[in-house]
Amino acid sequence: MAASSVPAIDRAESSLQEELALPILLADRIIKAAAEAESSRVECAEIARLADAISHKLRITVRLTSNAAVYDRPIRRIAAETLKNLERALTLVRKCKHSGIFRHVFLTITSSIADFKKVSNVLESSIGDLTWLLSTYAVDDDDGGDDGGGVAIPPIVINDSIIGWIWSYIASLQSNRRLNDRIEAANNLASLASSNVRYRKVIVEENAVSPLLKLLKDGGGCPEAQVAAATALCWLAENDEERCRAISCDKTLGIPVIVQVLGESSMSVQIAVADLVAKIAEADKFAREDLGRENVLKPLVSCLVYDSDMDEYRRYHSGGGKSSLSLHSVVQTAKNRNYSYVDNSGSSSGSSHGSYHKMSSSSSLGGASQTNSKKDRENESPEVKHKLKVKCALALWRLCENSLLNSQKIAEPKGMFCLSKIIETEEGELRFNCLMTIMEVTKVAEGNAELRKVAWKPTSPPTKAVLDQLKRVVKEERNPDFLIPAIRSIGCLARIFPAKESGLVSSLVGKLGDGNVNVAIEAAIALTKFTCPDNHICVEHSKTIIECNGVPLLMKLLGTSDRAKRDGLVLLCYLSMNVGNSKALVEAKALRTLESAVRSGMAQNADLREIIAKAMHHLMLYQDVPRAHSNSLAMV
Repeated sequence: MAASSVPAIDRAESSLQEELALPILLADRIIKAAAEAESSRVECAEIARLADAISHKLRITVRLTSNAAVYDRPIRRIAAETLKNLERALTLVRKCKHSGIFRHVFLTITSSIADFKKVSNVLESSIGDLTWLLSTYAVDDDDGGDDGGGVAIPPIVINDSIIGWIWSYIASLQSNRRLNDRIEAANNLASLASSNVRYRKVIVEENAVSPLLKLLKDGGGCPEAQVAAATALCWLAENDEERCRAISCDKTLGIPVIVQVLGESSMSVQIAVADLVAKIAEADKFAREDLGRENVLKPLVSCLVYDSDMDEYRRYHSGGGKSSLSLHSVVQTAKNRNYSYVDNSGSSSGSSHGSYHKMSSSSSLGGASQTNSKKDRENESPEVKHKLKVKCALALWRLCENSLLNSQKIAEPKGMFCLSKIIETEEGELRFNCLMTIMEVTKVAEGNAELRKVAWKPTSPPTKAVLDQLKRVVKEERNPDFLIPAIRSIGCLARIFPAKESGLVSSLVGKLGDGNVNVAIEAAIALTKFTCPDNHICVEHSKTIIECNGVPLLMKLLGTSDRAKRDGLVLLCYLSMNVGNSKALVEAKALRTLESAVRSGMAQNADLREIIAKAMHHLMLYQDVPRAHSNSLAMV
């Protein structure tokens, strides 16, 4: 029978024993009815034989279900299908109990040999389902041995055989079989999940998450088992919020187990679990916050700083350096100002996904407990150590996306020193992930004045360590993959820099002429944040940009692409509004450029139209403007 024909089972309505009791009762009724048949006795006897075989296997299955940990999904599906087939058989056999010649003729017509053949076929399918079930659960069935033991796929899912394999693997995971069998089952589930998105959905629907989490937690003291479980869970979490929610919200295990294993396991296991954290955090914003509340950042940062030179942090810490990120002081400030933290998704931190009050005692990133021996970690190869850091940095990046809670925690001194040291000394993917982490933290800080004020004081050693590396990347790096997140980070922090930071602004101006247009556009966007009215020293920054010969570079950028023109026009407008009397703007024909933008339709956006009008007005105040220019302003 096709899997689609199997009725859904409401697990809340009945126990497994209750679901199995009714088909056993029906099988007994079929045997009794067949004995009372007065026509088609041979056919009825065959139906009775099949019903007896089903009854025998069902009774063995009942004994199997006495184990509370048994995987019940296939049992319920097969029990429901078997019940339906037995009802059909009982209806047919009862027709054969009759009297009278006309009744005999009627039944001969309605209960043909074909009907008995069809019923026999469905009963044989049920026997095949039950045979598969018992062999899968490793139950010895000694009913005579002629029923084809060792069925690979149960007939109930013959049209969708992958479900049968998934049932087998999950049953192996959930049973008390040898550890090697459970590892093989987890690896097989990972292989299926990696090959097909639909298979991932089916695996989760068939309740594989809990046994995988259990294997991850226990693992029989075997790292291979934990890695197999984490790998399978990684594939299930790939790019899907619903499947991630099934993992993170598991009733008995979930996120606490993931965090515990990350903090206490060998490096090979930590690599797989850090990857799992990254996948979940990327796909599910609520799980991202839950992971933060479970303090997953502590073991992640501890793995990053392992075997790293953290002398700068130790000097700061031992010297009595006051953490600029005391969560208690942040909360107190918020209380005193009647201020409620709000994350970028719009949910108040006072909600279940943003409270800071519970975190004041557990927010430190230092000292994650490690039960695995230090000697074992030291004996790991450099490649394994490096891969662990790459995965941990990736997890931090994903955790900090649009998360005030996690950004607050990573911006504590140990996290800041750690990220700055890696950016300074490492290359490749590890360095990139750390730059992306900083970018996400600064994006959150850009929209949160309290966090920016407490966490990003330019004079504090942790902040200075990060800013120094960002400046160095902008000045020395040529790879756009590193340049873009560094430029964005600086732009997000534009309001913390004093006017004397002319060197930083000068470096950004130089990137306006970068050969990679994406880098040049990001530089323009960052400089826009230095010159916008929200920045209280926007005039000073605008003057610095012009003094650094930024206007000719900006005008050249405007001609490279539509995106460059759109983002560059905003910077040109702010420069015009702040220093409209600049000779550089006159020589660059800034007013004519803005007029051209109006005529070409670039000013369709209401916000852009408004700032273009203001910029043109400021430019006309300081220049001899022909009447045609005044008409252009009216068009805006």
